[in-house]
Amino acid sequence: MEKSDRTRRRFIKGLALAGLTLGVLWRFLVPARKPEPEVLLEVDQTDIPRGGALVYRRSRIVVIRRDTEIYALSLVCTHLGCTVNVTPDKLICPCHRSVFNRDGQVLEGPSNRPLERLRIEERGATLVVLA
Repeated sequence: MEKSDRTRRRFIKGLALAGLTLGVLWRFLVPARKPEPEVLLEVDQTDIPRGGALVYRRSRIVVIRRDTEIYALSLVCTHLGCTVNVTPDKLICPCHRSVFNRDGQVLEGPSNRPLERLRIEERGATLVVLA
């Protein structure tokens, strides 16, 4: 009877080890699914003035049109996360006075990283800003 208990335990341990090994291998060999990008904002293209910008303070996003290019920038300052103010020629952080150009590049510190440029998809006459 003892021998049968030992072989049964050994079999169960082997099964558990094989299951664990397969789980670990599955985790590293099967690619993870990429989550769908989150829609932050939808904007009608005709609402964006030529050479101008639309500011969405609640979403902390600005959509800018320059000639033929339309792009979106996050208004979250890369220094400490304050909401950046938009002026006709630059973007200014009211907390610590970081200054960014209209492309989001740093002109004056203390911030040392540009503002995040957000992805835009064109869906008919609507622009969708994605995270």
